[in-house]
Formats: sequence, C-alpha cells, structure tokens
Amino acid sequence: MTTLSNRPNTALLVVDVQNDVVAEAHERDRVVGNIATLVDKARSAGTPVVWVQHSSEHLPIDTEPWRLVPELVPADGEPVVHKRYGDSFEDTDLEDVLARVGAGRLVVSGAQTDACIRSTLHGALVRGYDTVLVTDAHTTEDLSSYGAPTPDLVIAHTNMYWSYQTAPGREAGTVTTAEADLG
Repeated sequence: MTTLSNRPNTALLVVDVQNDVVAEAHERDRVVGNIATLVDKARSAGTPVVWVQHSSEHLPIDTEPWRLVPELVPADGEPVVHKRYGDSFEDTDLEDVLARVGAGRLVVSGAQTDACIRSTLHGALVRGYDTVLVTDAHTTEDLSSYGAPTPDLVIAHTNMYWSYQTAPGREAGTVTTAEADLG
C-alpha cells in the first residue's frame, strides 16, 4: 500500500480533458463518456474528484480551447489544479489538495496518454502514491506523422507497461472503467 502516512483514501484524477487537448483525440467521445462514468462513480461513493487543467502558450488560460470539455463539469467544491508541466504534481498544489483529502491512492484518467498521463503516473508513484490507470479512460491525438505510433498503439503500450509497474511499498496497475473501485 501507499508509503504516505495517514493517507488511506482514494481520489480520482481527471487530467487535461480540455477542448483543444481532446479535440482530435482517439475515440474522444467514448473516452470522455468513460471518464464521466468514473466521475459519477466517485461522486456516488463520496470519493474526491480532482480536476487538472493545463495551460501553455498554445493553451492560454480562460480561452475556449483551455476550458474543460462541456460533458465534464467540476461540482462545487471539487478542486481544480492548474499546471504548466506534464507531471500534474510539478509546480502545482496537487500534493496539498491530495493531503487535505487523505488520498494515498490515485485513479488516473484523461489526456494525453503519451504526455501528461504518463508523466503524472510516474510522478505519483515516485511520490509514494498507489497509482491505478483506467485503461479505457485515457486518450491521445495521432502524432504518427511525427514518427510516433498510432494512438491505439500508444494507449495499448501504456496500458501494458503500467500494468507491470511496481515500487517498494506502493502498488500500481490498471483497471477498466467497469472495474474501477472508487469507494
């Protein structure tokens, strides 16, 4: 279990499901629907939902491209963490947010698989969190014209290698939306 003291709770992380980030994402509607299901499951169980929102020169704050997709709306009181780096912990208040809710286990969803999702998964695990990736609730755009694998292969590879991650005193792994334990 987590190496973080007095952190028995789970939190759902919803990373960068923003208009421009997922506009051309692989199976966008299915993935956004699965994330909505996870959010509903978490809220029903009383599990904190933590939203992460990226900004950059190409994704300026308070613009339509920067906003979360209309299908996913944070509820009153749900924290929104603003970031400028791939790892959602880097130079943000995410650690403080998770400490306040006693979360030592994270269930991760969102975009982009080969950037902010991977960075956040690794960032969480090295910081002591048990870290679960929801295999059908993350996505990425097609960057194969730049030499990357197609999105389906990027997602499949990330799911495969995360299912085998381990670290001393911590657990990692994968689940589907249907299997996700958010209680």
